[in-house]
Amino acid sequence: MSKKKTFIIAGLILLAAAALVVVVFLTEPTAQRESATRETAMLVDVITVERGNYRPVIMTTGTVEPVREISLSPRVSGEIVRRAGVFDPGQSVRAGTLLLKVDDADYQNTYALRKGDLEEARANLTIEKGRQDVARRDFEQSQLTLSDERKALVLREPQLKTAEAAVMAAESALDQAALDLQRTSVVAPFDALILERNVDVGSLVSPGQDLGRLVGTENYWVVAAVPQSMLRWLVFSGDGSVANGAEVKIFNSSAWGPEGYRTGVLQKMVGELEESTRLVKVLISEPDPLGITESREYLPELLIGSFVEVEIEGREIEDVVRLSRDYLRNQNTVWVMHDGKLKIRKVDVELTDAGNAYIKRGLEDGDQVVTTNLATVVEDAPLRVEEETD
Repeated sequence: MSKKKTFIIAGLILLAAAALVVVVFLTEPTAQRESATRETAMLVDVITVERGNYRPVIMTTGTVEPVREISLSPRVSGEIVRRAGVFDPGQSVRAGTLLLKVDDADYQNTYALRKGDLEEARANLTIEKGRQDVARRDFEQSQLTLSDERKALVLREPQLKTAEAAVMAAESALDQAALDLQRTSVVAPFDALILERNVDVGSLVSPGQDLGRLVGTENYWVVAAVPQSMLRWLVFSGDGSVANGAEVKIFNSSAWGPEGYRTGVLQKMVGELEESTRLVKVLISEPDPLGITESREYLPELLIGSFVEVEIEGREIEDVVRLSRDYLRNQNTVWVMHDGKLKIRKVDVELTDAGNAYIKRGLEDGDQVVTTNLATVVEDAPLRVEEETD
């Protein structure tokens, strides 16, 4: 083949290739902007929020303490001659229940002697009144004129006062003997749980000696601690227009299980801060902590010294959005989906409790809050939600 033919064939091939390239470029599909945007929009989940009135729940911990606690002591001395069977640790007793009996023989004798002294004093008073009547008649018959002091002596007024004073002293002595005799019976001063017993039959006791330790069973306190910032949301018993304080749920999951709880009342605030935490101590009243009252339903018992969790219902917050704390982002911001785009809203948080944030400003009814955690957060970034299918 000649060189001329070779050049002609090569030229034709080049022309054909060029024509093919032109055809390919002319028939290339055009990219649509709308579909590209849709493909790059981030898929998110959203919730619709609404404003309303809500009560926050303040969670904290506390310890169980008795409202009443005493060391039982005798008021007279002597030997213990009787101990009631209920006077043992762990026993519950009613007010007035006999716990111990001190030997009362000496006190019986003293009472009898004081009773005799009173009878004698009353007899002497009666005799002295008779003598005074005789002296008055004699004075009236004598028709003497005397000063008031001499007249009082003649009429035996000092002797009468002495006899009357002796009767009063004898009555007081008899009353004291009766009290001492009564005090030989040591009784429970209130409905109580016996925690300790330190004496038994045969023990010699004296006033002020520690016989045992008792705590009242009508009420226990749960001493909890809350931040100072929470105080304005707490409702204490007798606070303003309410007769009872806020309702409190008390949990002890290790002893009662995850579902077991008791309810109490927020009673009062202790006027001091804990040194280490700078939290405010509050007292929660828990009635019938041992479930002794028969009319009450069964409730788990509270044990003194127990460590418990408490949930305090706070004062109602008006016109706010309640949002899970998980959806409150850095620097009090919230991600909102608006017109398919991401909006980063700065919000004013009125209060946060254990689970929620209560937002005063920054969100309105119907706003769609993004609940998905995004790796890239850019204002106006395109968003989309998964379309529901029938």
